[in-house]
Amino acid sequence: MFHTARAAAVLGLSSAWAPLLAAPDQRRFKVGACDWSIGKLGDPGALEVAKEIGLDGVQVSLGTAANGMHLRQAEVQARYRAATARTGIATASLAIGELNNIPYKSDPRTIDWVNDAVTVPAALGCRVVLLAFFGNGDLKGDRAGTDEVVRRLKAVAPRAEQAGAILGLESWLSAEEHMDIIERVGSRAVQVYYDVANSEKMGYDICREIRWLGKQGQICEFHMKENGALLGQGRVDFQKVRAALDDIGYAGWMQIEGAIPAGGQMLESYRANQQFLRQTFA
Repeated sequence: MFHTARAAAVLGLSSAWAPLLAAPDQRRFKVGACDWSIGKLGDPGALEVAKEIGLDGVQVSLGTAANGMHLRQAEVQARYRAATARTGIATASLAIGELNNIPYKSDPRTIDWVNDAVTVPAALGCRVVLLAFFGNGDLKGDRAGTDEVVRRLKAVAPRAEQAGAILGLESWLSAEEHMDIIERVGSRAVQVYYDVANSEKMGYDICREIRWLGKQGQICEFHMKENGALLGQGRVDFQKVRAALDDIGYAGWMQIEGAIPAGGQMLESYRANQQFLRQTFA
C-alpha cells in the first residue's frame, strides 16, 4: 500500500475526527479482518461474513500450496470482485500465510508465488501483499535465511514497484531488524506490516516502534490483535497505539486478527472487536 502517513501529511488531519458512522470511503481508519481469523481462508465467502460483522473489508489469502495459490487465477479474482459488488465489502489487502509452512527464505516454489502475487492487488483494488515469516519461515537469529530473503526481495522489488504493490514484512523481528532488510533491498515497494500483539509478545516498545518506522514512511498496514482476549481487554494499550498513529498521520486499513477469548464465539467476538476499534479510532 502507498505510504498513508505521507498522504495524510499532505491532506492534513481534517478527516481525523470523522463521524463514527461515516461512509467507509470517508473514514480515516478502515476496519477489516483476516480471512483465516473469520473461518474463511481463501474463500470469497469471507466478504459475506465481514458484512455480517460490520467490517469495511477483508485481508484475503493468496491461497495455499494445495490450491496452487489460486488467487493468482483470473477466474478466482473475478469471484472476489463479484463478492465485493454484492456485499459492498472491499478486498483490503492480500497475505501469503503459507510462507509460515513453506519458507520464502529457502523454498524455490515461493519465488514464483511472490513474483506473481505483486500483480494481483491491482485486479482487486488494493495494494498490500503481506509476507509472513513465522514458524518454518522465522527469520529471528537466522542471518543466512535473512540474506536469502533480501536477495529474493531485491529481485522482485522492481516488478512490485511497476505494479504499484507493497510487500509488507511481518515477523518476530524488531523495527530495527526490519529496517535493516528494507535498507538492504533499497525499494519503496518493501515495508513493514506492523502487528501490535506480536511486538508486545516480543517485549518491543510498540509505540516507539510505530513512531520510528512511521515517520520514515515504512508501515504499510496494521494487524490489531490480541492473543486470547478481545481487543481492549488484553495486554495492548490501544489508546497509546491511537496516539502513535496520530503522531505519524497514519490513515488506512487495520485488520483484526485473533482477539477471541477462551470459549468465545467468532461472530460475537468480532462484532465487539470492530465496535471497539470504531470507538477508539473514531
